[in-house]
Amino acid sequence: MIEVWTLLEDGMKRVGNKSGATRPGFALLLKFFEAEARFPESVREVPSVAVEYVAQQVQVPAGAWAEYDWQSKAIQRHRGEIRAAYGFRANTEED
Repeated sequence: MIEVWTLLEDGMKRVGNKSGATRPGFALLLKFFEAEARFPESVREVPSVAVEYVAQQVQVPAGAWAEYDWQSKAIQRHRGEIRAAYGFRANTEED
C-alpha cells in the first residue's frame, strides 16, 4: 500500500493546484498510472483502501472520489498532464 499509493514530493506538487473532487481524482489517476501504465476504466477499479489512503494525503474526504466526473474536460486534462509527465501520448488508431 505505502509503496504504491504514497504521493512523493513531485506528485504532491502536481496535486497542489487541484481542489474538490479533482484533488483525489488526479492523485488516484497519477498513482494508478504509475503502477499500471494505464488509467483505470472506472471508479470501481481503484481499491477502496487506496482511495482512503490517498484522500488522507491530499486532505480531502475519500467520498470526493465518487464525485470525480469521468466525462469532464478536467479528467481529459489530468490524463494529458500525467501522460506528459511520464513521456507517454494517447493511443491513436495507427497504434
